[in-house]
Amino acid sequence: MWRILLVAAVLLTGCGIPRDTDGTLDRVRGGVLRVGVAEHPPWTAVDGPDSVSGAEADLVTRLADELDARVEWHPGAESALMAALEGRQLDLVVGGLTDDLPWTEHAALSRPYATTRVVVAATDGVELPPDLDGRRVAARGGTAEAAALADEGAEVVPVGDPAEVRDLPVAVEHWRMDALGLRAAEHVLLERRHVWALPLGENGWLVEVERFLLELPDGEVDRLLERSRS
Repeated sequence: MWRILLVAAVLLTGCGIPRDTDGTLDRVRGGVLRVGVAEHPPWTAVDGPDSVSGAEADLVTRLADELDARVEWHPGAESALMAALEGRQLDLVVGGLTDDLPWTEHAALSRPYATTRVVVAATDGVELPPDLDGRRVAARGGTAEAAALADEGAEVVPVGDPAEVRDLPVAVEHWRMDALGLRAAEHVLLERRHVWALPLGENGWLVEVERFLLELPDGEVDRLLERSRS
């Protein structure tokens, strides 16, 4: 349903509605796109002010190309970037953000454009447990994945990277399974809906960004995540 509403909003943009209170879209088009970026591999990786990579860095660059704009990266902590966004010093913030962010009074969030899941998976030679209670499952230590496994009654085996574990079921992002040769059980431990953050009141700009995200090919985000991981 939201896709239909978004298309309607895009059509209305051609009639001058919705509008930006601060003219962001008009300023960015043919100008500079100021992007706050929080470190969150493989979504974003910051090697310096002018060296940002990752799946979302690729997408931001594509958006800028469509608008004939130059990207100006502003790395920082998420809280500092949201303050700068609220103060109209940035046009966009990315970095693996999810729709449960506590910043909704300070920023407009795009509709979720990608959903990632953490699943329990294993190689062909390892049994997938029908339930997790009492079962040994590997996960990165000190993470939400490990906490979710513990909540299910599993015995968590902390590891640096589940991809290196071949003799136990592992908690892993769904988009990594094919490359790692894993098959999934029925257990979805976590689901995360990813968004971008924009200044409040810039409705035309928000519609333009959501149009771009809506038109991404199916599976494109997963492909970019895997490429950024390798």
